[in-house]
Amino acid sequence: MAGHRVAAVLDDPVGESLRGRHAHLARRFGAAAAYLSPVATFCAVPAAADAAEWDDLARLLGRGELADMFSCPAVPPPDWEPVFTLEGRQMIWSGGDHPGHPDAEPGSGVVGLDPADVPEMLDLVERTRPGPFRPRTHELGAYLGVRERGVLVAMAGERLRPPGWTEISAVCTAPEARGRGHAARLVRALVARVLARRERPFLHVAESNADAIALYERIGFRTRRQVTFRGFRTP
Repeated sequence: MAGHRVAAVLDDPVGESLRGRHAHLARRFGAAAAYLSPVATFCAVPAAADAAEWDDLARLLGRGELADMFSCPAVPPPDWEPVFTLEGRQMIWSGGDHPGHPDAEPGSGVVGLDPADVPEMLDLVERTRPGPFRPRTHELGAYLGVRERGVLVAMAGERLRPPGWTEISAVCTAPEARGRGHAARLVRALVARVLARRERPFLHVAESNADAIALYERIGFRTRRQVTFRGFRTP
């Protein structure tokens, strides 16, 4: 994929997803777009949004609601209350055409998750805090898990899907099951799925999460750029 095309879609992964493969999960008003509330918190405006376009987003979300701008660099008007700022990085797959590890093969203990598993998925997210995850987040893509004695102890899945790319997200392991390689197995299995579709995996990670960054680098990801995640309260 040409460098300019990479930048065009990965610099606005939320907007590109809402305009494309996740359009059926979007709500819109004017120039603003957001995921349906039960699916995800993320929303998008043009990169150089003017006051009228920010007003579109405020009307879309409603008064006093969270505008989760993800990695969008646009800054809202001063009457939008800052809620959070988190430094992070965007990483892209650089490991070639296959994960290169048997963890991605059948029999690795990785299982598919479906809507019946959502209560367990929400419980695991509540215990591990991997990032935003809502009752319908699983509709964004495939989710995989690892069970021990029938209990879901680890999972990961697909989230944003700009053209040609799929984001790996919600990578989490219960505290009592850490140190057993579950996260690596799940990420490699998802990488294999994405590559089989002739797409390329990418992901986002908090800059403070050194262990996760090291894991992703070992698997085959490299840092593309630093990002800042921001949220605001609508006036």
